[in-house]
Amino acid sequence: MVTPPILDNKRTSSPSVFAPAALLREARRQKKLAAADVPGVCILDPDGDIVRTLRAAGRTKRFESWPCYHTELDCFSLGGREIGIVGRVVGSSFAVLVAEQLFASGCRLLVSLTSAGQIVPSGAPPYFVIIDRALRDEGTSYHYAPPAEFADADLALVATASKAMSAHQPRCVVGSSWTTDAPFRETLEAIEAARDNGILAVEMEAAALYTFASAAGVRILCLAHVTNTMGQSGDDFEKGEADGTNDALAVLDKIVGACCAETSELDAR
Repeated sequence: MVTPPILDNKRTSSPSVFAPAALLREARRQKKLAAADVPGVCILDPDGDIVRTLRAAGRTKRFESWPCYHTELDCFSLGGREIGIVGRVVGSSFAVLVAEQLFASGCRLLVSLTSAGQIVPSGAPPYFVIIDRALRDEGTSYHYAPPAEFADADLALVATASKAMSAHQPRCVVGSSWTTDAPFRETLEAIEAARDNGILAVEMEAAALYTFASAAGVRILCLAHVTNTMGQSGDDFEKGEADGTNDALAVLDKIVGACCAETSELDAR
């Protein structure tokens, strides 16, 4: 079997010459920004619907000291906590690029909430999946860890999130996802293979984020908002009221609150 050339010269245990702190330092110098920590809890919003809705309602404030060249960081209140949120961070490489910079800037917990296509049904969409592992069908994760079929979540975070949502709506289930770099190459054969693996949803970020989290020793939880059957039925891609923002914020409120409470308990020991 021929090893794909993309795996050549990968030394995942070697440090990177180019570090996020260096990029942030130079960005601050160029933009004349003072160094400032981001909120301890941040959210990636690949679809951008949450950010857009919160901005329209006047519920966000721009984090002016965020030096990232490619994104804007907004802050808003959720459950009495200041939360950072970055919109339209689509795809594994972009998600990890931003995640690296957030953790280098003081983030302690990152939650990604992305829309996803249904593979093995858990009812009629929309509903949420707390992702416990993700199929590594993307390129970014192979720069952070040796080849493997799946990237595993922090199971303590998954358990906390599952417990937080067990008696609450919107509906959440725990299960695996398939992370792809090529959404328009979701072939019948690939879908059937994912279904045979019991995979619940297909998305574009989780495997890379989980692999980075394990390699860097940081806390990341990925959620999938299953909203579609990949355009195979009418009235697909419907998230619900306010483009699903109300449901998304309800889920984030419960899960972030529970994860923060657990972290405070651990820090106190």
